[in-house]
Amino acid sequence: MISIHGEIQEIIEGEANELDNVLKNAPHPAHAVISDQWDHCYSREKAVYPLESLRAHKFWPSIGRIDNVHGDRNLVCTCESVSFYESK
Repeated sequence: MISIHGEIQEIIEGEANELDNVLKNAPHPAHAVISDQWDHCYSREKAVYPLESLRAHKFWPSIGRIDNVHGDRNLVCTCESVSFYESK
């Protein structure tokens, strides 16, 4: 949370771009940071390791955001209905 607060402060103080910043684009999946193309105004290192402790214990998300915030908050389950499993 302290790290996130610091990223917010960077935006407020104009040190980070308001539209293209580590916080807005998080999480950064491995396939995005190892790609030849990097169109962000911050470094890949800042995107991948916002905290020094993550160098030894990094969790790599398999994807970035789904449909930005809407998709993150409104996930769609592709499982069968509960009644399908009850009949088995």
